[in-house]
Amino acid sequence: MAFNVGKNGNKGSISEINVTPLVDVMLVLLVIFMITAPLMLNGIKLDLPKTKDVNKLNLTAKQVILSYAKTGEFFIGKDKVLEKELIDVVKTSFKSTKTDTLFLRADFGLEYGSVAKLMSHLKRGGITKIALVTEIEQSGR
Repeated sequence: MAFNVGKNGNKGSISEINVTPLVDVMLVLLVIFMITAPLMLNGIKLDLPKTKDVNKLNLTAKQVILSYAKTGEFFIGKDKVLEKELIDVVKTSFKSTKTDTLFLRADFGLEYGSVAKLMSHLKRGGITKIALVTEIEQSGR
């Protein structure tokens, strides 16, 4: 505890709060959230197709991301969605994020026909802007 010696030699305690530890904790939390936030978007483990680096894409929570797993399951962000509800959920997500582009992450192990059928289903439902998400191919392959 700190003491303040006044002009008259009166001793008393300082009634101010030391904010340095609070600032330290807040900075550590900020760094933790900055590191983990991008990892939360890709929470669904998919083996994405590999392509050459064409367009750098940074997925954020402000984008509508549809993940199509090898098991046939669909996820919007991290939320599992049934196929019959897919169009409605995507359109609701478009309204909340104020965007009209769907980013499709399809597992590499899926058959080409099933991805094509999904894209056809989405287009029939009025979702016309679909961007396919891939991983960057390593130069040694």
